[in-house]
Amino acid sequence: MSGLLGAAEIREIAARIGVNPTKKLGQNFVVDANTCRRIVKSADVLDTDIALEIGPGLGSLTLALLEVANEVIVVEIDERLAAELPNTVARHEFAAERLTVVTQDAMVVDNLPVAPTVLVANLPYNISVPVLLRFMEKFPTLRSGVVMVQSEVADRLVALPGSKNYGSPSVKATWWADMSSAGTVGRSIFWPVPNVDSSLVRFVRHEPAGDEALRLKTFAVIDAAFAQRRKMLRGALSELFGGSTAASEAITRAGVDPTSRGEALLLPEFIKIASQISL
Repeated sequence: MSGLLGAAEIREIAARIGVNPTKKLGQNFVVDANTCRRIVKSADVLDTDIALEIGPGLGSLTLALLEVANEVIVVEIDERLAAELPNTVARHEFAAERLTVVTQDAMVVDNLPVAPTVLVANLPYNISVPVLLRFMEKFPTLRSGVVMVQSEVADRLVALPGSKNYGSPSVKATWWADMSSAGTVGRSIFWPVPNVDSSLVRFVRHEPAGDEALRLKTFAVIDAAFAQRRKMLRGALSELFGGSTAASEAITRAGVDPTSRGEALLLPEFIKIASQISL
C-alpha cells in the first residue's frame, strides 16, 4: 500500500487497537492527506532533514514527512499509538529504519537518539505553548518548523506589541526564533471534529537572545509583567525588585518608562530590565 492515510483507514486502525480519541490528550487526528502534505511543504522539509514530530497519533503527518525527509523521529505518549506506528509505516511501504519512535511524554523529553533539524507537529491544544517553547530550548539543532495549534494560540504566538493577543508566549518564543503565521486549516480535516479553529505557525531559529542565566531572569520579568496586564511595570515588577520604588528605578536605568505596560515592550526591552536584577 502506498500513499498517505485516509479517513477510512484511520478509523480502522483506531478501532483495531482500541483507541478512542480523548479530549484529555488533545487527540484530534488529521484525516486529510492534502493538509498533511501542505504542512510539510510549509515547513520547507528537505530530503536531508531529520524531522521531529510530536504526538504523531495514527501517523497521518508521519507518512507525509517520510515522503520527503531523510529520517523521522516521533514522540508519542500513548503506548498503543507508538506501537502501531511502525506497522502503519511498513504497510505504506516506507523503510522502517527511517522512523524512530520515542514513547515518552513530550513535556519531559530531554534528549533524542538523533539530532532533529526541523519540527513539524499537530500539537495538543492544552499543552501546545509549553511543548513548543520546551523543544526550541532543548533542541538547538532545530532550524525551523511548522506547528498546527488552536487559532487562539497561534494568534498569541505571532502577536506584536499593542495587540490584545500579545503576551508571555509572544515574547518568549522570540528568544529563540522568528514567528509567523502559515495559514489556517478547516475543522473538517480532523477526526473527531474539534469545536475550535486551528492555524499553522512557522518558526525560523536565530541565535538565542542570551545565555541561560539571562533567559531565566528575562522570563521571570515577562511572567510578572503579564500576570497583571493592567498594571504599570513599576507595580507589576515590584515583587521582583523589592518594592515599586526599586522597580521604578531599575526600569528607568534600563531605559524603559516605568509607567508603561508589558504589552508595549519587545524582547530586548525585557532583557534590559532583567539585566538590572542582581542574583
